[in-house]
Amino acid sequence: MGTHDESISSRDYARLRELIYTQAGIHLGSERKTMLEVRIKRRLKALDLHSYGQYCDYLFGHTGLKDELAHLIDVVTTNKTDFFRESGHFDFLVEKALPELTERINGRPFVIWSAGCSTGEEPYTMAIVLSEYAQAHAGFRFRILASDISSIVLNKAELGVYSDEVVAPVSPVLRRKYFMRSRTPGSDQVRVVPELRRAIEFRRLNFMEDDYGVTDKLDAIFCRNVIIYFDRPTQQRILLKLTNCLSPGGYLFVGHAETLHDMQLPLTPVAPALYRRIHGGS
Repeated sequence: MGTHDESISSRDYARLRELIYTQAGIHLGSERKTMLEVRIKRRLKALDLHSYGQYCDYLFGHTGLKDELAHLIDVVTTNKTDFFRESGHFDFLVEKALPELTERINGRPFVIWSAGCSTGEEPYTMAIVLSEYAQAHAGFRFRILASDISSIVLNKAELGVYSDEVVAPVSPVLRRKYFMRSRTPGSDQVRVVPELRRAIEFRRLNFMEDDYGVTDKLDAIFCRNVIIYFDRPTQQRILLKLTNCLSPGGYLFVGHAETLHDMQLPLTPVAPALYRRIHGGS
């Protein structure tokens, strides 16, 4: 059903922006109003509401925040991801980071975090790459943590079911090895094999939380195309908390559109969109 209100009022947009910023740290400029209207339309339909005004009345009403906030954050966060996206990062991981870090970690598992994992393509790419490395290097073990603020995409990620089109960037050899074809005749769906799914711990995480609950020091963090949604002070706070989760010498991979220039962080640049935790610091 169409909405009676053609657009979100300035007052309601200001309230929504403030809520999204305080709860998720995501900064929406005035130019994002149309984008927000398009995305909230899905929620109007789901809730059988007929206007943006009604939606805001519900959201800011008695139980609205408790019931609806997670859905609002889900529709606001963009979840664009691919298998082997920015593949040079995975090449660096295999060719440079793993040989050098495994010498230092002294038999314990290599621990890597996909921070902002979306529908799972990134952590499953990690699992494929690390499984291949383990087969070629006796004794190598690994653990993968994958987190996102959106419970909807996390559920999809845990399931590990994708279409042929989505897994197209994976080489045919690795597709045969790590994906199972659906038994439904004519289906284009494949599922990640159980041993890869077991290698990943999926967890809901809001970057606005004070404590990320990561007790192990990590060897590498992929946080790519995530911080672009935050303003600069929030980016600095998030990146400092992420960096504090890294072991000295551990690597932080960010998106190629993201810059850490002029941020006071215990990191040194290594390559485009790649930084290393310097020794010392907290």
